[in-house]
Amino acid sequence: MSKTLVAYFSASGVTARVAKEVADAASADLYEIRPAQPYSPEDLDWMDKKSRSTLEMNDPACRPAIEGQVNGMDQYDTILIGFPIWWYVEPRIVDTFLDSYDFSGKTLIPFATSGGSGISKAQKSLQEHCPVANWKQGQLLNGSSAAGWAKNILNG
Repeated sequence: MSKTLVAYFSASGVTARVAKEVADAASADLYEIRPAQPYSPEDLDWMDKKSRSTLEMNDPACRPAIEGQVNGMDQYDTILIGFPIWWYVEPRIVDTFLDSYDFSGKTLIPFATSGGSGISKAQKSLQEHCPVANWKQGQLLNGSSAAGWAKNILNG
C-alpha cells in the first residue's frame, strides 16, 4: 500500500490549516517544514526591501535552514507539499526541503495558499528544483476544497 506524507511550510497559519485538512482527507502523515530561525512579523514584511523574506526571495540560491527532518522518508511514495505563494513561487525554505532528500521515483504534488497569485509559476519552479520526482499538477487551495482535492488527486 502506498504511504503518503503531507509536508508543509506555513508562515502565518493559513497553509497549516489547509495542510491538516489535506492530511486528514488523505489519511496521510503530516510534517511541518519549520525554519531553524522562526520568522518574525518584521521578517515577513514584503514591503521592506531589507526584510528577511525579501532578501531570501531575491536570492535564488538562498536555502534557509530547516529545524528537524522527516524520519523514514524512504517509506513515502507520495508527498504533497504545501506552502504560501511568495513572489509568485514557493518560499526558499521549500527549496531547502526539496534539496534535503532524494525524491527519485516519488510522486510529488504541490498545493498552495495565496492572496492573489496562482500556482503555475511555483509548479514550474518546483519541477526545475527537483527534476527527479514525478510531479503531478498542483492546486491553489484557499477555500473549503482542500479535502475534496486531496481525495481526488490521490484516487484519480
